[in-house]
Amino acid sequence: MTTPEAYDISCVVVCGADAAALRATVRSVLDQTLAGTEAVLVTAGPDDTAASLAAADPQRIRLVHAGAESPACVLRDLGLAAARGRYVMVAAAGERLERHACRNLFEAGRRTDADLVAGRRDKAPAWHKELHARSRVVEDLADAPELVTRDSLSGGFCVRRGVLGALSGAGRALFGVRAALAARRIALVPNLITTGCAPADPVRDLPRAADAQRDTLELLSGDDALRAARESAFLTDHVVPCVRAFLPLGPDDRRKAADTLARSLDSLVTPQALDALPPVERIGVRLLTDGDADGVQAAAYALARPGTVVSPLVRTGDGRVRWSAEHADDDTFDVTELGHQYRQFTDLRLLNRVTHCLRQGAVLAVEGRLVVPLGLLDDRPALAARLDLSVRGGRAHTLSVPVRDVRQEDGGVVWRAELPLTGALRPRGIGDRVWDPRLVLTVDGVPVTTDLLADKAAVPTRATALPARPLLTRLTADTWQPYVTAKHHLAVCLLPRRRAARAAQALAHYVTHFRPARKLKPALRTLRKKREALRSQRVKLRVYRRILSRLPASKGLVVFESHMGKCYGDSPRAVHEELLARGAGVRCVWSYATSPAGFPDGARLVRRWSWRYLWALARAEWWVDNQGFPHALDKPRHTTYLQTWHGSAYKRMGFDEARHRTRNAPERERLRRAVGRFDHFMVRSEHDVRTLARAYRIPEERLLRAGYPRNDRLVEARERDEREGRFPRPPLATQLGIPDHRTVVLYAPTFRGAPKEGQVVQLPLDVREFAERFGDTHVLLVRAHYMEAASLPVTPPGTVVDVSGHHDVSELLVLADVLITDYSSIMFDYALLDRPLVHFAPDLDAYAADRGTYFDLRKRAGGPVIETQEELLRTLDRLKKADGEWQAARRAFAAEFGAYDDGGAARAAAALILGKKARA
Repeated sequence: MTTPEAYDISCVVVCGADAAALRATVRSVLDQTLAGTEAVLVTAGPDDTAASLAAADPQRIRLVHAGAESPACVLRDLGLAAARGRYVMVAAAGERLERHACRNLFEAGRRTDADLVAGRRDKAPAWHKELHARSRVVEDLADAPELVTRDSLSGGFCVRRGVLGALSGAGRALFGVRAALAARRIALVPNLITTGCAPADPVRDLPRAADAQRDTLELLSGDDALRAARESAFLTDHVVPCVRAFLPLGPDDRRKAADTLARSLDSLVTPQALDALPPVERIGVRLLTDGDADGVQAAAYALARPGTVVSPLVRTGDGRVRWSAEHADDDTFDVTELGHQYRQFTDLRLLNRVTHCLRQGAVLAVEGRLVVPLGLLDDRPALAARLDLSVRGGRAHTLSVPVRDVRQEDGGVVWRAELPLTGALRPRGIGDRVWDPRLVLTVDGVPVTTDLLADKAAVPTRATALPARPLLTRLTADTWQPYVTAKHHLAVCLLPRRRAARAAQALAHYVTHFRPARKLKPALRTLRKKREALRSQRVKLRVYRRILSRLPASKGLVVFESHMGKCYGDSPRAVHEELLARGAGVRCVWSYATSPAGFPDGARLVRRWSWRYLWALARAEWWVDNQGFPHALDKPRHTTYLQTWHGSAYKRMGFDEARHRTRNAPERERLRRAVGRFDHFMVRSEHDVRTLARAYRIPEERLLRAGYPRNDRLVEARERDEREGRFPRPPLATQLGIPDHRTVVLYAPTFRGAPKEGQVVQLPLDVREFAERFGDTHVLLVRAHYMEAASLPVTPPGTVVDVSGHHDVSELLVLADVLITDYSSIMFDYALLDRPLVHFAPDLDAYAADRGTYFDLRKRAGGPVIETQEELLRTLDRLKKADGEWQAARRAFAAEFGAYDDGGAARAAAALILGKKARA
């Protein structure tokens, strides 16, 4: 028999009306791998389900009767008082513990002597996952403030029974905060503890969260920092999601919710916390506190579709932009940083709200209102409009219906259209059932296309249906039904409503699902999988190794690749152009990763990992690239591999990387085999020999001391500057719309973190502040690393240009008057131009500690090394005066790291290729 002292963890469950949920929770407690676990069930009155559970296992399930209806926190406290475990935890009915949850919590508590042990919850937000990313002990809440500033402890934690005396009377959310404040030591574990929590309903849950917020702020009254963090987190975690949840609500529901929530939020939204939010979130929260239901829904639409203008913006006398004329004097409604004022009217995404949608005779009458910001139509231009209905996901077919009633009214555009769906729209009936209408407004002959926001109140189902006449007869479908999509837009669907159409649909379903059809489908799936398998990388690799690589060489065939097929540029391009200029007669093939856009017309292209790609690599006499052909592909015996590489090394590379030492033997062997394919490795200085060549174990006889072919363009540009000056600028300046009087600043940071191709990153440089300060005199070209995409704010036209998609960075370097980088290898190349170079590296020390470096950048840099935004802007402001101080250092930098870059690297590479071809 189990004694009270044998229980390690007691789980308190307050019983509710849902018997199935209670059984699921109790079963998860009984199934724990920690044997000393008990369930304490608390009821406010007779509960047959709880009684039957307790009777089935009296040793591990105990029943506590409150005797009368009581608040949930009182019932919980009764259960805690009756608990006999060393640690206690609280679970809601329906919440399930992971099988090892109690063991993980108890072992962590026993090992660390913690008063509180917490783990992860299922479907938790990113901040919660980060909080529990590793096991750790917290003795000062400043080291893990989320424990009290956010709802981290709303479940998934246990508390030492001796701490319970200070926790009575608190609601469930506040119970966790009080426990954290009372605990002298807290253990955090990365294990998943609870699942099955009820899905959040931001609108329904906000009043309860607001009450908990008031109580929590009172508890934190002695700590201003924690209070401020809690106030900000409350807006981010509860109020902003509530704003977003207003989008699908109908008019009555959102007005009722706005009235209720405005009262709940009274005094909880502080100016400091509000100002810290992004503009649209800030305005949505403010409108919610004001009880403006329609305004909150508009803000919710803007949050769901970033960049959409949802209100009639106005410009104030000082040039700022406000949400509307009604809020022109309130800084809370300032949206200047959104940059809408810099866009042309035809480039704006505008809110177009459907106000009326009903059947009128044989047509569907649709009315709406389009937002017009900043008085852009005040000059009363000529307006025309049409509704385009386009089939979704099928054949390219569109029905255009003229909008005969379109006019300006109260700072917007109102319109009314009649859609003759029955007579004018003749779908096939199969494969084209859903159609999306969009309004095309023509302003002085220039079209602007907008989606139609709708709610269910404006699109009643039964009052909008119209007969349909499909080309494949009404047996396929017979009714047009307007409806509101999951993204809250108006759409029209073709449905079978009449008896004949429903019978035909049932017959079609039977034909495709009866036994022979059910047997045929798996066979078809198997054939499809085999077909896909023939195109798989595994099969291609096997064919390449066993067959293709044994084929004879194709004389004069050279395969080029740059940055794994992502562009036509860098040193492979320079070598390719040199071969073409010589008219050497070689046959050149370029690989591309996703799109052939940007590659020269007439070039022979093969898609990376396609059969044509493998065929070309297997037959080529030469491979030329700057990073590495796929590691799994062995180089044929008849092929020579020229590796031009993509930059000198600042961070540790290859076998010198710290992370390489943690790799297993097969991974290290794959790197060794991949690098072992290089027959010639181009270097631009003895620094490359000491670093890259040694890091990749490249023998001396394979080194080609000729510089980088891509840098021939830079050497030529420097010599031209010395002879003729900087003007006229290259043709690229005209293509980018850069006037001669502006200084061109290229910002090109390096890649950080683990490779996630195409990930959108927040740049260290505040681009908007740069544009505000230097927009009249400078143009900022932003070049994100090829593994990333930059997230840029809207700025005045001509001040910031994203050139990340430009194929060849050398062209950008030649155009730039100044380079801002961090520790990217682009610094070694740009120094050859002898132009100002600035290192903006706020995280230099952390990066150097994490990745390891070959030298101290601060001691050997060719330009100032800067760590703060303000210092960077001051440096740029006085760059002409200050650059003279760095000229000698920059030239020494270029001489050390580009000693072999004399402008002849492409000629040397071409001579090498043609020399072998001639011998062959």
